[in-house]
Amino acid sequence: MWPDAHWAIAAIGGGLVGFSLALVGGGGSILAVPILVYAVGIRSPHLAIGTSAFGVAANAAIGLVGKARDGAVRWRPGLTFAAAGVAGAALGSVAGKAFDGQRLLALFALLMILVGALMLRRGEPGEAAPAPGDRRTDARLLGYGFITGVLSGFFGIGGGFLIVPGLMAAAALPIFNAMATSLVAVTALGLTTAASYALSGLIDWPVAIAFVAGGLVGSLGGRRLAKRLAARRGALTRIFAGLIFAVAAYMLWKAGGAALGQAR
Repeated sequence: MWPDAHWAIAAIGGGLVGFSLALVGGGGSILAVPILVYAVGIRSPHLAIGTSAFGVAANAAIGLVGKARDGAVRWRPGLTFAAAGVAGAALGSVAGKAFDGQRLLALFALLMILVGALMLRRGEPGEAAPAPGDRRTDARLLGYGFITGVLSGFFGIGGGFLIVPGLMAAAALPIFNAMATSLVAVTALGLTTAASYALSGLIDWPVAIAFVAGGLVGSLGGRRLAKRLAARRGALTRIFAGLIFAVAAYMLWKAGGAALGQAR
């Protein structure tokens, strides 16, 4: 039985995750797992991942409702991307089990740095997106969605950092709309992972509920800040890329420390 302090920490952690998802459409799983392991005290990585997957999916769904009310979600590209992503994640998760966990984190951090650099170099696309019925756009969405799903399943992370750039590249969505639309895929991928872990009994439901409750509050703050920054061209792109670089540096540091510990 967890003490009340752990549930309070879980709620605060959920608030941070909800804030990140509502603000930039990513960072959920990467923030959630360390919070659950190091702050809340869940010792089993698998239990932390399962609990995180449910919490992130629920927080993403909460953020999605707010973004949809604001009219920022582009449903056709989001659902197309998510459908292909779920199929890719199922395949990628099988391959990921054959790799060492610390090596996976290091490889993912390097991939994040590449994605962040490409986003800063490309900047934001124009405001006009392709027509909803554009077959070439749908084909790109399916391709990017499947690849993103494979990478997300392979690395065991929700994939928000990959989904946003993927939507921008495939459908030419402005970053504000891409961040909002990405929550469709984050919700779908998170629920897929959570269902798998729940069947194995690897979700701490009281902690997950506290996590989601905190996320509801955090998403409100992230949504308001995102609306303010949307008027400033390039601000969200720089914030998103900066968050990518910061988390990637932390992951490389942790992976390097683990490698040194094993060498000793």
